[in-house]
Amino acid sequence: MTATTTPETPAAGDPAPAARILGWDCIEFWVGNARATAGFLLSAFGFTCTGYSGPETGHRDKVSYVLEQGEIRFVITGALDPDSPIAEHVREHGDGVHDLAWIVDDVEVAHDAAIGRGARSIRAPWTEEDESGTLHFATIATYGETQHTFVGRGRYAGPSLAPGYTDEDLLPDPLGPEVGLVGLDHVVGNVSKGSLEQWVDFYGQVLGFDQLVHFDDEAISTEYSALMSTVVWDGSKIVMPINEPADGKKKSQIQEYIEAYRGAGVQHLALATDDIVATVSALRARGVRFMTVPDTYYAEARQRLANVDGVPWDDVERLNILVDHDHEGHLLQIFTEPIMDRPTVFFEIIERRGARGFGEGNFKALFEAIERDQARRGNL
Repeated sequence: MTATTTPETPAAGDPAPAARILGWDCIEFWVGNARATAGFLLSAFGFTCTGYSGPETGHRDKVSYVLEQGEIRFVITGALDPDSPIAEHVREHGDGVHDLAWIVDDVEVAHDAAIGRGARSIRAPWTEEDESGTLHFATIATYGETQHTFVGRGRYAGPSLAPGYTDEDLLPDPLGPEVGLVGLDHVVGNVSKGSLEQWVDFYGQVLGFDQLVHFDDEAISTEYSALMSTVVWDGSKIVMPINEPADGKKKSQIQEYIEAYRGAGVQHLALATDDIVATVSALRARGVRFMTVPDTYYAEARQRLANVDGVPWDDVERLNILVDHDHEGHLLQIFTEPIMDRPTVFFEIIERRGARGFGEGNFKALFEAIERDQARRGNL
C-alpha cells in the first residue's frame, strides 16, 4: 500500500504543509501492554506520567499514558479489545511507533495542501471539545502503517493532552537520578530496498520538506552490510532521516528491521540532552543497556579529533559514548539496545556542541556494534 497518489498541481502561492508546521506535538506508540511499557520508560528513562485515558475517562477500547520529559511527549497506547486495530497492528508489527504528530497553525489548510499534492488521507479534519476548548486534528499516511497527525492547539487551553484524558491517578515517578532529556533531535524511518527515492519525493513534493543530506552505501557500510540514507527536514524543527538497505555480503540492520517489523516503520528516536555525560550516567544507573564499541575506537577517535577542544575523553570512553565533528562543531552520541522484544525500535542519546551532522565519522563503529548484536540473534 502506498501513501501517494498522482499529485495535483498546487495553486500558485499555496504553501506546502511544511510551512504550517510549528513543531512536534507527540509520538504515539502502539504496544501490547501500555502500562508495562509506560512503566519501563518512566523507570529506565526518567519520564513523568502527565496524562491517562481509558475506560475511566470514556475510552472503552484502549488505554493511553502520556509521558513527558523536557519538550518530548510520548503517548503509549494499548488495546482493550482483541479485535481492535491496535491489537491487530501489534500482532503484525510488535510494539512500535504508530503516529508522528505535528503542531500546525491551520489543520484544515495543512491537510488539504497535503492531499492536493498526493498524500493519502487517513482521517479528514475533525474536532474534539471539552470545557478547556477545541482541538483540531487531521491524519495522513506515510511509510508503512505509520501516520502523521496534524494538531491544532490554538483554541485549546487544557492541561491534558486532549479531551478524554485526565491528570489524576497517574503512574508514579520511580526513584532514580534525573536524566535530563530536553527534546527530539531527529526521528529515523526504515523503508524497503528500492523505495528510498519514493519517500524522499513524498516528503519533498507532497509535504514541502527539503533534503538536508544524503549518504550512499559507500559512506555507510562495513565488511558485511550497507545502507543508504537521506535526511529530510521542514527547515526548522522536524528532522527525519530515511534509510533503505543496500547490497552487502550479509543482512543489513535495515533489512533485519524490515523483516522483524514486517514492513517500513520508525527505527529510532534521537533524544537530545545538554549534558550527555550526566544523562548517560543516569540512564546506566537506571539500568539502560547500550550498544558497545571496542576500546580501539577511542584511540582512533582521539587521533581523528585531536584538534577538537572540550571533549571529556575520560568520561566519553568510560561511558562508551561516540564523538564526531563537522565544520560547525562536534557532537556526542550513544545508542541503546532495542527497547522492544523484536530488534526494531531503539533510542539515540545526542548532545550537539555546534555540529549539525549525524555522526558520519561513527557510522562504521556503530554499524559494526549493531552487527555484533545481529550475530548474537542469528540474523546477520
